[in-house]
Amino acid sequence: MAADTDANSEHRVPLSRERVLRAAIVLADTGGIEALTMRRLGQELGVEAMSLYNHVANKDDILSGIAELVFGEIALPSSEDNWKTAIRTSAISAHGVLRRHPWASSIMMSPTRVSPARLLWMETVLKTLREGGFSAQLTCHAYHALDSHITGFTLWQASIPASGQALREIAATFLRRLPIDEYPYVGEHIEQHLAPPRPDDQGAFAFGLDLILDGLERIRDRD
Repeated sequence: MAADTDANSEHRVPLSRERVLRAAIVLADTGGIEALTMRRLGQELGVEAMSLYNHVANKDDILSGIAELVFGEIALPSSEDNWKTAIRTSAISAHGVLRRHPWASSIMMSPTRVSPARLLWMETVLKTLREGGFSAQLTCHAYHALDSHITGFTLWQASIPASGQALREIAATFLRRLPIDEYPYVGEHIEQHLAPPRPDDQGAFAFGLDLILDGLERIRDRD
């Protein structure tokens, strides 16, 4: 038995800040940010909760750390593309990352939790807009329009209790109960959600993003 214990100890992956933060992301992804506690995190890593404090200061440090890692997954606007393509690609990447980590949007909205990765993204987006011919004032408005679309749309999607087939079933049930004579356009709207997407339909997020980018381009060219 002692030999088995020693062998297990030899093959155990050493605890590190990176490993703690990666495990915290998995916990938050699967159970929501509420599931992320020091005790639960220790259990997932097979250690006592007190051992975590050798690698992270406290839970707030963990939240900052996982926000940094998640934001680091977002593709930065490429200097090799024109401004519109670069911003669009990065925004779609940001939306995809935040969809994979639904808890992250609310954490990143905190004004006290601006990580180096977020600062780099902000700087690159702002630089792309300025070098794309936008004035400082228009760049300020453009950045907030883009940021609010990414964050707001993702938070809205995260608030929907179901997706895929489950969401279609909810919509179908609602449609059957809807007084269609009173709300014909609501019914039409729901039917659109139930219809299979067209091959050229990139989704509501991309649709709204393109409206913003096209509008910004028109304003830039007009000024």
